[in-house]
Amino acid sequence: MKTGDKTFATLILAAGKGTRMKSDLVKVLHPVAGRPMLDYVLNLAEQMGSSRIALIIGHQAELVESRYGSRGLTFVYQREQLGTGHAVLQAADAFEGYRGTILILCGDVPLLQVSTVRGLMDRHRASGATLTVLTTLLEDPFGYGRVVKDAGGNVLGIVEHRDATDDQKKIREINTGIYCAENPFLFEAVREIGNDNAQKEYYFTDIFSIARRKGVRTASVIAADPGEVMGINSPDDLARATRIVQDRLKEKLKDSR
Repeated sequence: MKTGDKTFATLILAAGKGTRMKSDLVKVLHPVAGRPMLDYVLNLAEQMGSSRIALIIGHQAELVESRYGSRGLTFVYQREQLGTGHAVLQAADAFEGYRGTILILCGDVPLLQVSTVRGLMDRHRASGATLTVLTTLLEDPFGYGRVVKDAGGNVLGIVEHRDATDDQKKIREINTGIYCAENPFLFEAVREIGNDNAQKEYYFTDIFSIARRKGVRTASVIAADPGEVMGINSPDDLARATRIVQDRLKEKLKDSR
């Protein structure tokens, strides 16, 4: 992996089963407009020019690996589903000795656009941040992690809905699960994440309070279109994403005429 100013590595979280999909198939292989949703995320990382892509897999790992085994990916196994912090930690050995930026993407967010991720990375670099989160604003943020900031706009933490106070639940800015982080801070901090929360899981989002404690700079970027950062969690979400991809293809065809 190169570690120059403009190079970076990518880590994609794709280990979840997706129980709400009402299907035995691992979530990231469900098709959006005829292609597995994970295809869109991998293509984005490749289009961005990622120097290396590590894919964290768990449920039906062999099926995912057999499908993408020829794409030059590093496969990382999450044998137990103990939360996003635990998932990222599994990649520590794969990035041993790597110093530089790691882009963290979700395998179930197929509508994300290159321009949005470029905006995230540009902000991350320009601000000198060690950790940057992509956020968006929702009219109804129920169920999502709230982004807590100070008066200067610095990210103090991200609080999961189940653990949020009444005041925090009024916050409309939510976490999309997409980040830029500098290594070695990333894996040093992830090792410190605990599971003292309602779900007894290791939340990656706790890394922001660790960053604050360590005195490192954090930043955020708001994605203008909430639909673009939508995670696929149900058959309805899948149908909605398919319609959006089809509409985008129609627009491209119009523009090319």
